[in-house]
Amino acid sequence: MPVSRREFLMGSLALPALAAKKPKVAPEKPSVLLIVVDDLPSWLIGCYGNKEILTPNIDQLARTGTRFLNHFVAVPEAEANFRTLVTGRTPMQIGPSGTLTPDDITLEKMLGGGGYACHATARQPAADVTAEALKLLDQFDGKQTFWLVRYTGLRPPYEGIPAKFLDLYANRRFENYTVEPVAPNAAGDKELLANRLLSRRQAAAAISAVDDAAGSLIHKIYQKQAVDHVLVILTATCGSLFGAHGLWGAGDASDPPNMFEESVRVPLIWSWPGRVPAEGVQVELVSTYDLVPSVADIAEIDPPKRNLCGRSYVPLATGKLLTRKQSWRQTVCARERDTEMARVERYKLILRNQGKGPNELYDYATDPGEHTNLADNDQYVSVRGALADEIQKWKLNYSG
Repeated sequence: MPVSRREFLMGSLALPALAAKKPKVAPEKPSVLLIVVDDLPSWLIGCYGNKEILTPNIDQLARTGTRFLNHFVAVPEAEANFRTLVTGRTPMQIGPSGTLTPDDITLEKMLGGGGYACHATARQPAADVTAEALKLLDQFDGKQTFWLVRYTGLRPPYEGIPAKFLDLYANRRFENYTVEPVAPNAAGDKELLANRLLSRRQAAAAISAVDDAAGSLIHKIYQKQAVDHVLVILTATCGSLFGAHGLWGAGDASDPPNMFEESVRVPLIWSWPGRVPAEGVQVELVSTYDLVPSVADIAEIDPPKRNLCGRSYVPLATGKLLTRKQSWRQTVCARERDTEMARVERYKLILRNQGKGPNELYDYATDPGEHTNLADNDQYVSVRGALADEIQKWKLNYSG
């Protein structure tokens, strides 16, 4: 039977009631539930400012923990960035084949070597992943465990979405979305741009379905009274433009690949009552390649002895003030094929073909929507040069 918007929201209110209970003193080393969603950008989630797509469970998870506002991918493509997510290695280190080797130390190997029982669900639609993950969570005995749950429900074509989620958006007009002409370099999923209203309704329903599935896992942790034992991390492998800039998909939606914010900025939420402050917000620049050292830090395990560029952001997630010597980085970098990015608080530089172009430079103080390319503007020569140096240093230091 179709569920109304009110019923959907009311059905998601159990978690706040449970979250209101004061947890016991959290153990030093938590179990870890890592929820990874393909193609979920920050801009389509309620707690990141979206007013039209319903994500009550993810929003509540953010209220119980710390939300990172500036979390970027190392590769704006789902499978490639997932490899960086679980190894901490840069796209240069993994190589163009994109295949992990027996020598690659993944999160599972790292935590398994540190005494964790590790479980990973297969890459499946939301309902199948959730059923498998719930069985694993049912077996939780309080010992250190790592669960990796990956949802693929936001990858088009949007098939198999339960009617109750489609009904939520049957009459939604998405009037806050600017309709832009199809980009001349659009490459993937162009058919979804033909009827953007229908495509957005389907995508919104898919996001709400994933939110509901993730909520089931979080509810299970509360039902087992294990909230003080489990760190929940929610993030995404890449973003998606969903029609912005006349494109649909992530970096590979265009040729050459794009590095628009909708593609590279993705959610990152840490929730562990007793150790991670509720309603925390962090604005520092963090990246996919920071997850492995961060999980190693919170689990009190040595990170892989590899040339990793990432850094533990546990002090940020747990609300600790950094000293001057601990000051956080100012730049994050990303790469997909011949396209490279350096992002600082105010600017983003995108270089292609070893800097030969076409290149892009955006100033977020004056152009948050990334519509004015300043790459050839002589007033920004020093900015362009400084960010190009950051890309070069990243490649030089972390290609092997």
